[in-house]
Amino acid sequence: MSDITTTSADFTRPSEFVRIEAAALDELARRLDGPMLPAFNEAAALLLKSISLQSRIIVTGIGKSGIIARKLAATLRSTGTPAHYLHPADAVHGDLGMLSRGDTVLALSASGETEELLRLLPLLKRLADKLVTFCGCATSTLAQASDVVLDTSVSTEACPHNLAPTASTTVMLALGDALALEVSRRRGWKAEDFAQLHPGGRLGKRLARAGDLMHTGDALPRVSSTTPMPQVIYEMSRKKLGMTTVLDDAGHLLGMISDGDLRRLLEHDGGSALNHTAGEIMNHYPVTIAASAFASSALALMEEKKITSLIVTAADSRVEGVLHLHDLWTLELI
Repeated sequence: MSDITTTSADFTRPSEFVRIEAAALDELARRLDGPMLPAFNEAAALLLKSISLQSRIIVTGIGKSGIIARKLAATLRSTGTPAHYLHPADAVHGDLGMLSRGDTVLALSASGETEELLRLLPLLKRLADKLVTFCGCATSTLAQASDVVLDTSVSTEACPHNLAPTASTTVMLALGDALALEVSRRRGWKAEDFAQLHPGGRLGKRLARAGDLMHTGDALPRVSSTTPMPQVIYEMSRKKLGMTTVLDDAGHLLGMISDGDLRRLLEHDGGSALNHTAGEIMNHYPVTIAASAFASSALALMEEKKITSLIVTAADSRVEGVLHLHDLWTLELI
């Protein structure tokens, strides 16, 4: 007869695995709203202190906890907090050199009795400024040696035999995200800061700025208010953006002329259309956007206004460039 422990959950439905993990997360949220909040705030304060002192945050763990530790270090980095992952086994073979006096260590262990971590404890206590632990057992050796302990205990794993780390690692993952995001929030981390660390991939594309994508210099279509229509048409055709800005001598925006404006002019005036000047037919109130605006915001504005071009202007209404819908297609935002 097997001595493997089983739970009373109904594992005939795959959804039960998810429900067990969801229940563990719900319990974690209740702890964060209650008894664990002071420890959580203290942990966040320690990380902020490390950042202010230009010290590093070292995250360590082994096995499944080690995988979560790697993720936590990556999330901290991506939200502006310097952090590095240290493998406990590699630490005793030279990698402990990445740890400097004054650093803060985040150690992850479900049991708090992980042999590789316990072997490091004397060194961590000697070198690190503070030791923060994610642990499922408050009376464990690791927890007792820590400055701050964050409770990641679960009543049961999602594993039918209550053995494989599942609900417990989900709780560690969520707690790590919460800690990283809280530190980021306290630091006043903004979307533009996030954009600087994520220039690649779809996320980086969505965080691109209008100023990064706009047509400037010789590629910017521009005429004056006195430019005759034949030259206006030539400028629009040459720059291939389906529009042109109308500027004063100092480069301030007076208006714009689009392909649609030309079509309406031809329909209304027919053969006399070419006798007009740019100032006579321009749209005096074109839609503009700041160079610092995100590409995703520019796309939303174009969709709202049902237009294909945005004029990028400075605070004093000087024209800095033109952003076209095609520029956003290249980012695969559409």
